[in-house]
Formats: sequence, C-alpha cells, structure tokens
Amino acid sequence: MGLEFTKDSFLITRVDEIIKWARKNSLWPMPMGISCCAIEMMAFAGPRFDVSRFGSEAFRFSPRQSDLMIVAGTVTYKMAHVVRKIYDQMPDPKWVIAMGACTSSGGMYRSYPVVQGIDLFVPVDVYVAGCPPRPDNLLKGLMEIQKKIERGEKPGQREKVYVAESTMV
Repeated sequence: MGLEFTKDSFLITRVDEIIKWARKNSLWPMPMGISCCAIEMMAFAGPRFDVSRFGSEAFRFSPRQSDLMIVAGTVTYKMAHVVRKIYDQMPDPKWVIAMGACTSSGGMYRSYPVVQGIDLFVPVDVYVAGCPPRPDNLLKGLMEIQKKIERGEKPGQREKVYVAESTMV
C-alpha cells in the first residue's frame, strides 16, 4: 500500500488506497443459505473460526446493506430468480462467493429443476470447493475477495478464483 510517514509524523497516502483498505476490511456478507452448506456458513461466523478478525462479522440480511453475497447450497430455477433479484438490489461494488459443489456446478443433482452453476445468472468472483466446504475454506474464499479488492479489481473482472478443499481434519 502507498502509506508513507514524514519526519513530522504525518501519514501520506492516496484517497483510493484508503478506500480500498476500508472496503477490504469491512465486507458485509449477505448470506444466501439455501441448503446444507448454510450450516458450515454459520460455523464460519461463529467464535471458532472468528470471521470478525477479517471485518466481516456483520452479516446483513438486507441486500441494500451488503456488498458480499455468499450463496451456499443447491439453487433451483425457481430460487434463481430470487437470488438474482437480491443480487440486483445490492449496491456496487458487490462481490459473490459460490460456496459448495451444488452452487458452483449443480453438484450431484443432474436434474431439470437444479441450476448447474450460479454463474449462469450471477457473476461469481470466488468458487469455494467442497460438499459441504469447511468453514476454513470459506475463510480462504473471503481472503481471496480481499486480495482482489486490494489489487483494485472490479467485481466479475479477471479470472475466477477457485479455493481447493482443505485437508484439515
């Protein structure tokens, strides 16, 4: 980051660097716990994994107060319209994490009512692998979003990030 201290103890930086730092450290998640992955998302917010150290402990159940959508679980075509509507109501910039195999690719459900990946109707920034993914994997996904913000990337820009399943027991 472009922070400099002068000999008189003044901090000098650029305004855009401060904005990136503030956005990175104050992401407010909009949890879309549609299926079983939501249980792991609840653990991610709990004291054991302590997402508050990343500035994301304030889960907002109002899309107008959120800038990070975490979609967790199987998305059907009926639910896809609701997810898209909530995404559209979020203010810019908005980020999306696809949590779990069902959200990312339809998982084991190869049937007509299940969407085969939410990237068909919502731009996804980070895919978190697993069925269900462990909370530490979701933390890695959150850190990847923070890295994108720190680099100054826009949501949906550049390549997608895939967080591999953890080997932690």
